[in-house]
Amino acid sequence: MLTSLYVRQFAVVEEAEIAFGPGLTVVSGETGAGKSLLVDALMLLAGARADSGMVRAGSDRAELAAEFDLAALPEAAAWLRQEELDDGDTCQLRRVIRAEGGTRGWINGRPASVAQMAALASLIVEIHGQHEHQALLSRQHQMNLLDGYAGNAERAARVRDLARAWRDAVQRIRTLSGGDDREHQIDLLRHELDELERWALVPAALDELEAQHRRLANAGRLAEGANGVVELLDGESEFAIGRALLRAHAELSRLAELDATLAPTLELLDSAQIQVGEAVDGLGRYAQDVELDPERLAEVDTHLTHLHDLSRRYRLPIEELSAKADEVRERLAELEGAGDALERLGHERDRLRRDYDQAAAELSHARSEAAQRLGATVAALMGELGMAGGRLEVSLDAAEGDDPDPQGRERCELLVSANPGQPPRPLRKVASGGELARISLAIEVATLGNDQIGCMIFDEVDTGIGGAVAEVVGQKLRALGETVQVLCVTHLPQVAAQGHAHLRVSKESDGEATRTRIQSLDASGRRDELSRMLGGVEITKETRAHAKKMLDRAQG
Repeated sequence: MLTSLYVRQFAVVEEAEIAFGPGLTVVSGETGAGKSLLVDALMLLAGARADSGMVRAGSDRAELAAEFDLAALPEAAAWLRQEELDDGDTCQLRRVIRAEGGTRGWINGRPASVAQMAALASLIVEIHGQHEHQALLSRQHQMNLLDGYAGNAERAARVRDLARAWRDAVQRIRTLSGGDDREHQIDLLRHELDELERWALVPAALDELEAQHRRLANAGRLAEGANGVVELLDGESEFAIGRALLRAHAELSRLAELDATLAPTLELLDSAQIQVGEAVDGLGRYAQDVELDPERLAEVDTHLTHLHDLSRRYRLPIEELSAKADEVRERLAELEGAGDALERLGHERDRLRRDYDQAAAELSHARSEAAQRLGATVAALMGELGMAGGRLEVSLDAAEGDDPDPQGRERCELLVSANPGQPPRPLRKVASGGELARISLAIEVATLGNDQIGCMIFDEVDTGIGGAVAEVVGQKLRALGETVQVLCVTHLPQVAAQGHAHLRVSKESDGEATRTRIQSLDASGRRDELSRMLGGVEITKETRAHAKKMLDRAQG
């Protein structure tokens, strides 16, 4: 659900921040005031192409931001997690359009491409109106709507899973049936496995080999250093620590005879002498035992060189080469045992095909029945929305090819005839923006609750209608708003009266600059705005009374 929209220096809007709630929010205003700017802003946040002319005159950039609540949109939340752009149950889309050209976008404060913004927006907002960017025009979306209307979620998922499993089995059979290529693969894998088994090490053994290489490569330095430390601790120099401790012990012993409280300190010096002695003995043995073995060093160096060569060849860290050997071993065993595997996979492929055919047939039957019901329901709603005699047909065309298809055996196309006597045409080819918006409304109402989009926007859905039909449009929008959030730009009071909330867009000018103001109306403001929409320039007592009656009836 859209919770807020912020626009700054956008077209004629200097700055505005609007909060949105659930239900139907209507947007009205005088012609030319900029009612559709909110829709334009959301379209840009949804990945529409930006133009520097959208930046307010005199400004260097326009800023747009929208925040959405994703609590009821698990698919959008999952997409964000997959793209590593998630930030709890809320999501912010932000876009900046520069006056000199160019645009930048962010999702939850992280840089995002226009394609990413469009992909996310397709899961959370759907815009219907006089534009081309509508999810409803997508044949895949139309199929999703039909399946949702028919309750086909489990059937469609089973068909999809069986088709993918069948394709995987076929691919494995092709790989195992490679003929000469298979023999070549076996030879190659055997060679790879020989190398990996000879050189690759498990992480613990690799750590020990690297530690051994460091010891061997620095054996001389280690022996010399250990002897040097022995000299510092117990050498002939008067500054050697052992000699200094002896002198300190003798002096402290004399002092302890004068003051017994120094006895514990004297014991500490005794311990220090013992520990220094043990350190000297240990370092002496270490210096004698340090291995000066050039041949072993060469062997270890060769082993590490091979490991690094294999790491570059397989593009893996050397600590992962041991796991690569396991992978090659499994692959080789599969190819060498291809005869049994092919027979097993052949049976599996045939079983999957039978299961798929049955599942796809059940899905096709359910889709066919639902298509008839959906067409009749939408046709009835089109009549209520001022398109008497109009009809919608859900065409199910056979998919190309005979192989199992994840989408099923058919493709969906919504065909519409807005007027009696006209042949139905694909919805995506309907020219009239107003008709398209009302047809979209009819489809959305017919499939109420089946579309997982959280926010629907209708721009000028009431174009070319009035009177009773306008009131029906408003009622349908309000009914839709009981299930999902709806934002509707309208110029008709019959539609505006049905809103749960009302925004008024007005244009102000000080003679030098023109600004658009967006205001959330209270009950009194709504009556005044409906009066203006009913009466035009002159607002009378009658229009005010009519506006109040219209509001009371719609909200009652």
